[in-house]
Amino acid sequence: MWKVAMSEEVGKAIQSVLERVNQAAARRPKTLPAVPPRLVAVSKTKPPEMIVEAYRQGQRNFGENYVNELVDKASDPLILESCPEIKWHFIGHLQKNNVNKLLGVPNLFLVETIDSAKLAERVNSSWQRVRGAGSQRLKVMVQINTSGEQSKHGLLPEDTVNTVKHIMSQCSALHFSGLMTIGHYGYDLTLGPNPDFQMLLSRRQEVCDSLKLPLEEVELSMGMSTDFEHAIEVGATNVRVGSIIFGNRDYPNSAANTPNPSPVPSPAPSPAPSPEKTSKTVSVEAAKKMKHLTVSEH
Repeated sequence: MWKVAMSEEVGKAIQSVLERVNQAAARRPKTLPAVPPRLVAVSKTKPPEMIVEAYRQGQRNFGENYVNELVDKASDPLILESCPEIKWHFIGHLQKNNVNKLLGVPNLFLVETIDSAKLAERVNSSWQRVRGAGSQRLKVMVQINTSGEQSKHGLLPEDTVNTVKHIMSQCSALHFSGLMTIGHYGYDLTLGPNPDFQMLLSRRQEVCDSLKLPLEEVELSMGMSTDFEHAIEVGATNVRVGSIIFGNRDYPNSAANTPNPSPVPSPAPSPAPSPEKTSKTVSVEAAKKMKHLTVSEH
């Protein structure tokens, strides 16, 4: 059975990544807020058993990209029974027609991909309706399109302050937790610090200056399997790591947000690869160089 070997591999991988997270945090300039980085294990396309194994190793934060898959996993009897303190992060593009479904997820901890004031308003009103007026505020992050790629979701960087201000003043059921970016795939770190991460840092500074917020209260979600160490070194407080914990993903031939598709006799086109999967194309050499990258203290 795969379970014995796989559970051992997941356990080793979790411990290895946590060690690298802590080492990267120790290399951060003292000028950055001393916020311990949070590891979000991205479990999309992976079975509940693997999530349970990671949970047994002490992992609590898990990220999913698709609403339907998250709904299925969060309500899976094995996960409900074995992972009572699990914290789900939604890290994919959120369409307005899926908001109610997402907000019904048990143990939903953080929605990282609010990319407009209108979406924030929809999430705000739905959270009040689904969870009740007296419920705890829902943590949200604002997603910024730092790379300017049309294929990416997220706010224009110049809209950041106004959107955050709108959430804080008009969305009483939401708690603004920070900023998130996906960034350009496969950036070569030998060229210097990742400009997408630098952009998110500067937008955080702008938000904090404009709205009189302490830097340490505004999180930065950036960095994935190939660049999370560099992201932490320059200031990430939340990194989304999937493939180096759970292994490469086997995408079903049917729609990517159908978690348990029926077998299809004839081949169908696979969905576009995810940010996590695409970023695996960065060479091993480049990934190793991240450990030795000198971080500017600007």
